[in-house]
Amino acid sequence: MCRVAPNGWAFSGEPSERSERPERKRGRRVRCNDEMDSSFHVNGIMVPTWFEFIAALKEESVEHPTTIAVDLAKSVFEIAVSKEPGRVCQRKRLTRSQMASFFANRPPATVLMEACGTAHFWGRLLRGYGHRVLLLPAQHVCRYRLRDKTDAADALALLEAHRNEKIVPVPVKDLSQQAIASLHRIRSGWIATRTARLNTVRGLLRELGINIPLGAKLVLPRLSQALSDPEGLIPESLHPVLLQAASEIRTLEQNIKQVERQLETLSRSLPAALSLRSVPGIGLLTSTALIASVGDPSRFRSGRRLASSLGLVPREHSSGSSRHLGAITKRGDSYLRTLLTHGARAVLWAAKHDKNPDTLRRWALALQRRRGHNRAAIALANKLARIAWAVWSKNTVYQPRTAETVS
Repeated sequence: MCRVAPNGWAFSGEPSERSERPERKRGRRVRCNDEMDSSFHVNGIMVPTWFEFIAALKEESVEHPTTIAVDLAKSVFEIAVSKEPGRVCQRKRLTRSQMASFFANRPPATVLMEACGTAHFWGRLLRGYGHRVLLLPAQHVCRYRLRDKTDAADALALLEAHRNEKIVPVPVKDLSQQAIASLHRIRSGWIATRTARLNTVRGLLRELGINIPLGAKLVLPRLSQALSDPEGLIPESLHPVLLQAASEIRTLEQNIKQVERQLETLSRSLPAALSLRSVPGIGLLTSTALIASVGDPSRFRSGRRLASSLGLVPREHSSGSSRHLGAITKRGDSYLRTLLTHGARAVLWAAKHDKNPDTLRRWALALQRRRGHNRAAIALANKLARIAWAVWSKNTVYQPRTAETVS
């Protein structure tokens, strides 16, 4: 007689039971009297021993854990559960209230989500339930979607993208990182609104024959001067609207300064911010943005990897012995890349007026003379990102090297 386990495995005897028949590499041939599959071989069917049965179960649980793909949305979530790579065993559509209870009542699993809106909130929540959360970049996941775009197709694309080890997940932000990132986003939105209002005022005055030079600081004084002129070119009907626009611009400027004060207060409690602000070209905004975006510098093996993740490396188009390097890739966080580029331009501008520049600034000036200002600024931004990773990971401050120090 042979016994059949609930999952369909059949085994013979107990672990201490011996048999005089020769054992094969993967199991022992026994004769079953249950008439289930005795026609497989004249001497019986091939079944594993008890030890091989337990080892196979352990190997299956380690190599093929439960993976759950979640297509995020505002109110309806598509769930795809896979216990075997390439095959979905369960699909569900859950509301927002059912989402938390579904994962709270499940054993720990690997949960896949796109790195998009609300992903960090759900990632923190599901981590609290004991699940392993992986946020995959949306631009890579969409390449695995077949045919039409549906919620079910997006969930299946997450499962397929997870099998590609080259796709690096996005780390889940904690609450402090989320708060700093939110302050930066609000500030960026207010700056964009203020720029739009300034350009509107500048354009309207230009149509009336009043030309304002470039510079945000020149718009409001010139507007006040034009409105106070009794014989000016601005019609009386436009005075209330332009005064209201000027008031809105001043309010936006106050809001921007308030956010910067909040960031300054938060940075004082972050030791990493002090290390990062010692690097040339990295101030309050860039240091706090790095902390909010990167989080832990140890997830990059080197500063070169950090600069590459921000798109500050040349795009390559090579084949065989032919290698072509073009413009930068512009991948990764565009906001952080912009801050580093502006910081590099500021370092270059200040280096021109420095009578005793250090080795970093002398290298940047020499590169500017050879390749031009824009290429030198991008190359310096790349180097600043690598220096930032070094001082951040080592918890130290940047020490500039002068000609006397090198000699």
